[in-house]
Amino acid sequence: MKRYVDILTSVGVTRGLLGPREPARIWSRHILNCAALCGLLPQGSEVIDIGSGAGLPGLVVAIARPDLRITLLEPMLRRTTFLGEVVEELGLSGRITVTRGRAEDCTGAHEIVTARAVARLPRLLEWTARLIAPGGRLLALKGDSARNEIDEAAPLLRASGLVADVVPVRAHPDAEATNVVTVARAPRVRRR
Repeated sequence: MKRYVDILTSVGVTRGLLGPREPARIWSRHILNCAALCGLLPQGSEVIDIGSGAGLPGLVVAIARPDLRITLLEPMLRRTTFLGEVVEELGLSGRITVTRGRAEDCTGAHEIVTARAVARLPRLLEWTARLIAPGGRLLALKGDSARNEIDEAAPLLRASGLVADVVPVRAHPDAEATNVVTVARAPRVRRR
């Protein structure tokens, strides 16, 4: 993880992928925040990270959980170039794929869909609801607005047959809690 942090706080800042004030709080605000997802991911999962940016949370999760196969989906060329270089430098190319594209243009269903700082939940669901496989989940890292965003998304959740909840998680007992909005297909009710 240290090598990724070194790249992110040097080259990532120079290339505009991380703000100039962020290196000072890289661990508390970014790395531990993203690593908190690890406990919610089933062993050996296939994950698609929407709007990967500088690799948050996708690369953090990939480094912390070598059992996962991850696709980093990012629409901007300069970001996909950076991600590809980092994946190569860290020796992760065997299990991480970097794809340039947008969630709304993706096809197929995925076991786990992750997102951080992409959009408010209603918009995020418009882009990702169809990407969630039966039995799969969307895991969206959110701040204090998590519950309000679920309320805003209630009509879309119902119309899509999805249910959402807020799960507070921590990467470490001393770390700040992170709110993860989990979205899954609602169980089908059998009528008799």
